[in-house]
Amino acid sequence: MEKSVATLDKRTICSSWSYCGQRLATGLIDGTVTIFDTNDPASSFFTSTFKFKVNGGSVVKVVWVPPEYGDAIACICSNGSLSIWEEVAQDSEHVQWKQCTSFGGPLDQVLDGQFGDSLSSLKLTIAYSNGLVKVYEILDSMELDNWQLQAEFQNVTDSVTKFGMASCSSASISWNLQRSETRPASFVVGFNSDTPQLNSPKVWEFDQDHQRWLPVAELAEPDDNGDRVCALAWAPNIGRPYELIAVATSNGLSIWKMASNPDHNGRLSVGKVVTFPCHDNEVWQMEWDMSGMTLATSATDGRVRLWQSNLYGIWHEQAVIEPAT
Repeated sequence: MEKSVATLDKRTICSSWSYCGQRLATGLIDGTVTIFDTNDPASSFFTSTFKFKVNGGSVVKVVWVPPEYGDAIACICSNGSLSIWEEVAQDSEHVQWKQCTSFGGPLDQVLDGQFGDSLSSLKLTIAYSNGLVKVYEILDSMELDNWQLQAEFQNVTDSVTKFGMASCSSASISWNLQRSETRPASFVVGFNSDTPQLNSPKVWEFDQDHQRWLPVAELAEPDDNGDRVCALAWAPNIGRPYELIAVATSNGLSIWKMASNPDHNGRLSVGKVVTFPCHDNEVWQMEWDMSGMTLATSATDGRVRLWQSNLYGIWHEQAVIEPAT
């Protein structure tokens, strides 16, 4: 039986659950951010506990910072800015959200931003409208206002090839959330741009020995023609000997399998497992469950679809959730 867990403002255009699922942040068209909490741990209903205004137009995306770095979120606004806000307690009772820092703006627009927690530091990957990818990091976990640029590059596999400033309307980033001493930090990024070479999703790994980011895989086939990427989602890995990454483009939804260990050239072998045509119904957003076995997608028709594979590895549409009337 369906059950409501929160009542959102009608002007809400984005939302994000915290890592533990105990807090909800929403962004409104007027630039307001609302934080929801539950007063009773035994209850599953969330109520609004705090609101604050972000200067930058509509809040189009909210991303939570990993919990070990405190209660903080990143807000991407319609003016192309990304700002980081942290919950602080001025005294034992008075709690407020303060802005720590910001990136981008009208002349240097942020399209997407995602946090990645490596063993050494918290990192933030940002994709810009000019086609650049920048990786920032903090060295002190208590200072969310002190970020330094670690790397800047274009989303191409050939480090020699350089393109002029591209015109990108959107981008998507997804980090590999697995952390270990033997597994380097990695993420996948793709663009929706006028430069096909930048569009296809590339997997980037951090080379600890040489302190640089390297492209180790490209999730594309020869006839993909630089399909514009709408959304990406890297599946959590609980015991699988390979990785799963979902890719939504203008032509459909695909699920890719990628090797966990590189070959002698340092590349990770990839293969497309399945493709579901979009039929003029583009996927806007995707999210895996905690086990990495169920993929949820939302699309232009307003429906949420759940995808799973059976015991034989055949992926299929498991359920469709209709929009509320």
